Amino acid sequence: MRQPEQRADGAGPFTTRLAWHLPDGGSAVWESRLARRQGVLLVHPPGTAASRQTNADDVATARLRRLNAIASTAFIIGGALFMAGAAVGQFGTGDATTCASIYFAGGLFFTTGGYASLLQVINAPRHIPGGEARLVTHSWRWWSYEPTRLDWLSTFVLFTGTLVFGVNLVDSFLQGLSVRQVNRLIWTPDVVGCILFLISGHLALAEVCHGRPCLHRRSLGWWIVAINQLGSVLFMVSALAAYTRHTTESLINTNIANWGTLTGALCFSIGGLLQLYEHP
Repeated sequence: MRQPEQRADGAGPFTTRLAWHLPDGGSAVWESRLARRQGVLLVHPPGTAASRQTNADDVATARLRRLNAIASTAFIIGGALFMAGAAVGQFGTGDATTCASIYFAGGLFFTTGGYASLLQVINAPRHIPGGEARLVTHSWRWWSYEPTRLDWLSTFVLFTGTLVFGVNLVDSFLQGLSVRQVNRLIWTPDVVGCILFLISGHLALAEVCHGRPCLHRRSLGWWIVAINQLGSVLFMVSALAAYTRHTTESLINTNIANWGTLTGALCFSIGGLLQLYEHP
């Protein structure tokens, strides 16, 4: 049997959008974010440019809604707690242990959101190759290894970044550290976590833009990714300003460190709030 003609788009070796002709003369379009977030595949009937949505089954729909609610709520709360920790540090309303405790609680929510986002990718409905315009749901999995998928790679790097931030947050409870120890145990994991967040955001932008620079002002997914990436940039600015200088034993710029964290966390809370509406 002759295979249906297909056209693939994506970033580098990754496929993020696939269009193919159907046996009845119509066409179908699969996009990775649309399928895994909303459980939707677009179908164009023969002889018309209009499209309709083919939705995943009830099991996949319920699964996507549940995971989306967990991930978005976790990022909203995690961002709010990071904002609170930065505010306490900036305005001096609590001691270092109080700040560390608030940040640690926020980090737990960020890790929860990161893992829930990874589970969304792992358990998202998949399209069927061979020209069928429908999505299928596989059995539940807690883990997978799919580095050839851009969405998996993006969420895996994000989740790894939250775990690295956890090292930074746990070490921040340590007392009596030298400047060298502070930079090695607290500052270095912070910077590494920020780098991983930036890489994850870049991959997510490549997914929604299919490997090309884009500005999709009417796309909710694009806004979520763009706002989160802005938050990652602000986190990196904060981390660089939080380096402790050996000569003065003080941060490069405490105000930039606190305000960078506060505004970056605000971006993640806004991204989480918008994500509440990106569901089946």
